[in-house]
Amino acid sequence: MEKTYNPSAIEQKNYQTWEEKGYFKPHGDTDKESFCIMIPPPNVTGSLHMGHAFQDTIMDTLIRYQRMQGKNTLWQMGTDHAGIATQMVVERKLFAETGQTRKELGRETFIEKIWDWKAESGGNISRQMRRLGTSVDWDRERFTMDDGLSEAVKKTFVDLYNDDLIYRGKRLVNWDPKLHTAISDLEVENKDVKGFMWHFRYPLANGVKTLDGKDYIVVATTRPETLLGDTGVAVNPEDPRYQHLIGKTILLPFVNREIPIIADEHADMEKGTGCVKITPAHDFNDYEVGKRNKLPMINVLTFDACIRESAEVFNTNGEKSDDYATDLPAQFQGLTREAARKLVVSELEELGLLDEIKDHDLTVPYGDRGGVVIEPMLTDQWYVRVAPLAKTATEAVANGDIKFVPQQYENMYNSWMNDLNDWCVSRQLWWGHRIPAWYDEAGKVYVGHDEAEVRAKHNLDESVVLNQDDDVLDTWFSSGLWTFSTLGWPNQTMDLKTFHSTDVLVTGFDIIFFWVARMIMLTMHFMKNEDGTPQVPFKTVYVTGLIRDENGDKMSKSKGNVLDPLDMIDGLDLESLVTKRTGNMMQPQLAKKIEKDTRKTFANGIEAHGTDALRFTLAAMASTGRDINWDMNRLEGYRNFCNKLWNASRYVLMDAEDQDFGFGDNKAMQFSLADRWIQGQLQNMIKEFRQALDSYRFDIAANILYDFIWNEFCGWYLELTKPVLFKGDEEQQRGTRNTLINVLETLLRVAHPMLPFMTEEIWQRVKTITGQGGETIMLEAYPEYDASQVDEQAVADLEWVKQVIDAVRNIRGEMDISPKVPLNVLVKNADDEARRRFNDNEAFLAALAKLESVTFVAQGEETPVSVTALIGDLELLIPMAGLIDVEAELARLTKQLEKAKKELDKVSGKLSNERFVSNAPEAVITKEKAKQAEYQTTCGKLNEQIETIKAL
Repeated sequence: MEKTYNPSAIEQKNYQTWEEKGYFKPHGDTDKESFCIMIPPPNVTGSLHMGHAFQDTIMDTLIRYQRMQGKNTLWQMGTDHAGIATQMVVERKLFAETGQTRKELGRETFIEKIWDWKAESGGNISRQMRRLGTSVDWDRERFTMDDGLSEAVKKTFVDLYNDDLIYRGKRLVNWDPKLHTAISDLEVENKDVKGFMWHFRYPLANGVKTLDGKDYIVVATTRPETLLGDTGVAVNPEDPRYQHLIGKTILLPFVNREIPIIADEHADMEKGTGCVKITPAHDFNDYEVGKRNKLPMINVLTFDACIRESAEVFNTNGEKSDDYATDLPAQFQGLTREAARKLVVSELEELGLLDEIKDHDLTVPYGDRGGVVIEPMLTDQWYVRVAPLAKTATEAVANGDIKFVPQQYENMYNSWMNDLNDWCVSRQLWWGHRIPAWYDEAGKVYVGHDEAEVRAKHNLDESVVLNQDDDVLDTWFSSGLWTFSTLGWPNQTMDLKTFHSTDVLVTGFDIIFFWVARMIMLTMHFMKNEDGTPQVPFKTVYVTGLIRDENGDKMSKSKGNVLDPLDMIDGLDLESLVTKRTGNMMQPQLAKKIEKDTRKTFANGIEAHGTDALRFTLAAMASTGRDINWDMNRLEGYRNFCNKLWNASRYVLMDAEDQDFGFGDNKAMQFSLADRWIQGQLQNMIKEFRQALDSYRFDIAANILYDFIWNEFCGWYLELTKPVLFKGDEEQQRGTRNTLINVLETLLRVAHPMLPFMTEEIWQRVKTITGQGGETIMLEAYPEYDASQVDEQAVADLEWVKQVIDAVRNIRGEMDISPKVPLNVLVKNADDEARRRFNDNEAFLAALAKLESVTFVAQGEETPVSVTALIGDLELLIPMAGLIDVEAELARLTKQLEKAKKELDKVSGKLSNERFVSNAPEAVITKEKAKQAEYQTTCGKLNEQIETIKAL
C-alpha cells in the first residue's frame, strides 16, 4: 500500500472496474429475497448539490448493505425531464446562438433541439453521481420522456379519464405571466416584502346607510388593480356593524357594477375594517368564498398580467355567463398590473374614495423559474379527482403498509391527504408529455392513446378535423408512476414481479405531498396483487432533513453559501471558489459581499478530502428528519479518520510481509487476551452497527464504526499487539497476526457501505494474504453477529487492563512524568481476581503503562507519599520520591495556580457585579458560572498536587 492515503488515486479506477464488471446489477436469483430502491429522479438540467450527495450516500449505504447480504438488489437510476427548467435552458441557448425564439422555430423543431441538448448535456448529473460511488444499475437508467415511460403516461391518463378521475375545467391556478404556464405550489417561492394596504370607500347602492349614517363602507386591499373584477363584499355574519347590510349592494367604482354584500366567515371582524372585497377570478381565498356564495367570476387580466380590453365573465362552474357586462374602462386597458394599480389609486383619490394608505408587511408569491410575481388566473386545465385515490392512500399509512421514518412525518402526510384539492396536471409548455386529447371544430374533446384510436373508437372519418391539445402534463404526473413504470409497466414484466413493491424511498420532507403522496395514490390505483388488493409503491419512506450552511441558513446562489460536493472531494483553490460563487452575478454589491464572506470563511480554499470522507461525514450527521448545519471541521475530522484506517491497515499488511498468518495450514496458534478481546468487541460492534442501519440511524451507525476503529482497534488493539509481535513466541505471534488480518478483513466488510472506495482498495490486498474471497468486497458476505466469538471473560479482563493503563497514564500527565520513565506501582485492596489479572497481563502493563514493578500492599501497611488512582475498590499508588524535581515542580504548579486564581477572581468579579448580572443575557450568565466552577475545580486540584509535592 502507498504510504499516504490518496483518494484520487483509488476512487475513479475502482468505480470504473465496478461498473464495467456489472457489480451494480441484480444477481437475478429470484429464489433469494429482493431489495429495491428507486432513486428520486434528479432533473436532467441539474448538477450535483449537497442534497443529492446526502440522499445518495444514504441510498448507496443501504443498497450496498443489502447487496452484501446476498439479496437480489436493484437501485433503479433515472432522470426527470423537468418541463419548465429544460424548456428555459434550451430557449436561452437557442436565442443566444441564433437570436430565434421557440415560437419562430415551431413546436416540432424546438422539441428536436431539446432532444439534441439532452444528448449533449443532459447526462451531466449522471456523470457527477459516479464520483459519489453510487452503485446504481446504469444499464437500466430511465428517463421520464423515454418511449416506455411515455406509453405508461398515456395509458395512465386515458384510464383515469375513462374512470372519470380526470376532467377538464376552468379553475384558478398559479399562473406565471412570464413563462405563460400554470405552475405547482412547489414552484412558487413566497417572499416577504414591505408593501401597502389601501382603504377604499365603496358607495352603498339604493340609498342604504351604515349604522353611523355613512353612504359607503370601507374595504382594505393590497391589490387595487383587481377592483375591476370584484363581484362581492364579504362581512362576518356575527359583526354587528354590518348585519343590517347583508343582502344589500354597493356600486363598484369605474364600472358601476352593482355587487352584493354577503355574509362569510372569511371576513375577520378584528382585522382591518371588517369588510373584504371579493374577486373570485384573481385570489385563491376569494375563489373559495365565491364558490360558497355562488358569486360570478370576472377575469380582467390577460395571460401577460395586463388589463384586458374586455372582461371574461363566468359562473361558479366556469361556464360563460351574462350576469355582468364585460366592459372595462378604456384608461386601464392594456396597462400592466403595476401601472393599473397606480392609476386605480390615483383616480379613486380624485373621486374622494381613497380613505387611507397604511404600510403593510405582506408575502408575495414568485415563480421560482420565471422570477416574476405569480398571478392567480382563471384558466381551462386538466384535473385529477384525488379524493377517491386519497382514501386508499391514507389507509395504506394508517394500517402500516407504508411506514415513515421518522414517524412524525405521518402527521404531515395525513394533514395534506385530509385537505386535498383536485390536482391540476396540465402545463402550457411544449416540452413534456403532450396530453392525449383531441378536439373537433365544435370543441368536443376525445381522449385516447393516439389520433387513430380516437377516430376508430368514435367512428370519425377524415372529414372531421381533430387538433391535439397543446398542453403537456405536469412532470409530477410522470414521476408519480416512477416505481412501476421504470420496471416495465404496463407490460407485466419479470422485473415488475420481482422488485415491486419497492423497499425504501429516500426523500426530503418538502415533497411528501407533491411526489410521495401522488406516487402512493397512482400506484395503488394501477398496481394490484394477484388477489386484487392494491400494491404500495414502497414499504418505508425515509425522510431526510435539509443541508444548511454552517450558520443554519439555507444554501442558495444568491447568498453565495452553496457548497459543491465535488469541490469537497477534489478540492478547490480560493480564487476559483470566489469566481465560481460570483462569476454570473448581475448585482456588483452582492457579488462583492459574497466575495468577502468567501475569502473570510475559506481563506485557504477548500482542501481535497475524497469521497469516502464526504460520505462518512454525511452519514454521521444524518440525524433523522432534522436539518443539518454543515461543518467543514467535521469533514476534516473524518478525513483524518480515513487516514487512520489507511495507516492501521498498512501496519497490519506491512507486518504480513513474509510472515506466517496461519492461513492454509494447521500450525498451532495461541491467541492473547487482546486477541480474544478484540474479537469479542468486533462482534459487539457488528451487532450494534447492524441494529443502527436496520433502524435507519445512519448517524449512530457511523459513530459506532468510528469509535471502534479509532479507539478500540487503532487506539488499543494495535498497541496491544506490539508486545506479542516483538517478544512473543512463534505460536503467540501467529495467533496475533491471524487475529489482525481477520479483524481487519471483517472490519472492511462492515465499513464498506459507508466507505466503499478505501475498503475495496485495502481488501484487495488483504485477500492476497488470506487467499479467500471473490473479485470484489462489494459481493462478499456482510458480517453477522457471532456470539460464539465473544469471550466475556477476555472482554472483562482487558477492559480492566485498559483502566489500569489509563489510570497510570493520567497520573503521568497530572504529575508531568515522562512516558519513558518506568514506574513502580503499589497495589492496595487487591483480591484474587485482581492479582490474577496483574500476573496474566504483566507484559501488556509493562509495555503500555511502562511499569517496572507491581507490589501488593497489605491493608494497614504504611506506604510512602504517593499519587493514588482508584479502580473500583482497588487502589493504585505511585510513590513520587525520586521521580520529580520537587522545587521545579512546586514552581511550575504554583505558577499554574496563580494563573487559575487570576481567572477565577476575574469571573467571580463579574458575577458579583449586580449591574452585569441584571443586564447580561441568561445564556451569558450561565456560561460565566460554568467557567467559575471550572476554575474552582482547577484551583482545588492544583492545591492538592502542591500539598502532595511538599510532602516529598
